[in-house]
Amino acid sequence: MRLLIQNGYVIDPSQGINTGGNVFVEDGRVVGLSNFSDGVPEGAEVFDATGLIVAPGFIDMHVHLREPGHEYQETIGSGAAAAVAGGFTTVCAMPNTAPINDNAAVTRFVIEQAERAGLANVFPIGAITKNSEGTELAEMGEMKDAGIVAVSDDGRPVPTAGIMRRAMEYARGFDLPVVDHCEDKSLARGGVMHEGHWSLVLGMHGMPAAAEDVDAERDCLLAELTGARVHLAHVSTSGAIEAVRRAKEKGLPVTCEVAPHHWTLTDEAVQDYDSNTKMSPPLRSQDHVDAILEGLRNGTIDAIASDHAPHHADEKALEYDQAPFGIVGLETAIGLALDRLVHPGTISLERLIELCATNPARILHLADCGTLRAGARADLTILDPELTWTFDAAQSKSKSRNTPFDGYTFRGAAVATIVGGRLVHLRPDYARIKSKTVKAFAS
Repeated sequence: MRLLIQNGYVIDPSQGINTGGNVFVEDGRVVGLSNFSDGVPEGAEVFDATGLIVAPGFIDMHVHLREPGHEYQETIGSGAAAAVAGGFTTVCAMPNTAPINDNAAVTRFVIEQAERAGLANVFPIGAITKNSEGTELAEMGEMKDAGIVAVSDDGRPVPTAGIMRRAMEYARGFDLPVVDHCEDKSLARGGVMHEGHWSLVLGMHGMPAAAEDVDAERDCLLAELTGARVHLAHVSTSGAIEAVRRAKEKGLPVTCEVAPHHWTLTDEAVQDYDSNTKMSPPLRSQDHVDAILEGLRNGTIDAIASDHAPHHADEKALEYDQAPFGIVGLETAIGLALDRLVHPGTISLERLIELCATNPARILHLADCGTLRAGARADLTILDPELTWTFDAAQSKSKSRNTPFDGYTFRGAAVATIVGGRLVHLRPDYARIKSKTVKAFAS
């Protein structure tokens, strides 16, 4: 298939491109960029991107797809559908499945299921330790051969510095980044929200910011000791961000991501006891939100990731302290970024694309993604920064509906998602493209 994405405004930080132009795609690969005046290549379908931003495909580094083992919450197919509906061409699946992705067989299963779905690219992240129990290292080399792009024990943080040091040294040998959920369980155990004013008012056990800070400092020190690539997941505290900033100043291979709910909401949102405000790390106080916004502005934070964590409605219907942690986020992340970061002027569109495409590809060494260079995979996210829309969780592509953003109205959205040169999602309320062309792309 030949495809010309015509008359859009192309932003590709990987090449320093920020200009109007066309993108030509053939056989699932980017052929190159051309000027508006260039004609339509013979036999090419045309996507009219007038007034739209054309970007490299967005990559979500941190999602939970629940399969195998918890398919009632999400499947790889439904999660991939939610991803492309939200504008993500690629997602990285955390290993906390049942069984845990701590071996090559589970890794291959995840990849095969994603290929069957035929929507988003899915790259598995393997476990650091066997069964994520924090004692014996998993077979990272076998998992890498099978297709993992990083290792993490996700919500079960590696419990000791000694084990983490060995994990970093082992992972370095396979050139795999170590992704850590920074939480000292001895400080946070039993907590259900941020420890502070609102936990005191609401009478709920808190999770202190220090629990995240301690592990973030530990990981940065161990990165210096081992030379391993270390990525801190969903940072939520000013202390963790400061640890990353200092590590970067030393030239250490330390990166971090932030989730949209952590710059959008504060712990004040918990006062209604809505379990859709319960996540780990928890919603923090305004001073931590301000630190995240500053980290997004000044470059300390490298990536935006949704931490998409689906749960069945019956599970989230439990009392707050009994309900599971986590919310879905694949379909609201880009809307929140455009509405709450780009439009207020906190970051530019180019910086957003860097956070969502260029940097995740760099961190995970996905040389074929996050760029519109000639020869790269034709994965593209097409944005309308001005489109006003309201998120209806009942219409979500995900199997779960646990979100605090149901009914939110956003300014800005991903309107089309192209994976491997094929249009895999077009907003149903969007009519910039002729119906015959939609049919041709979808075939």
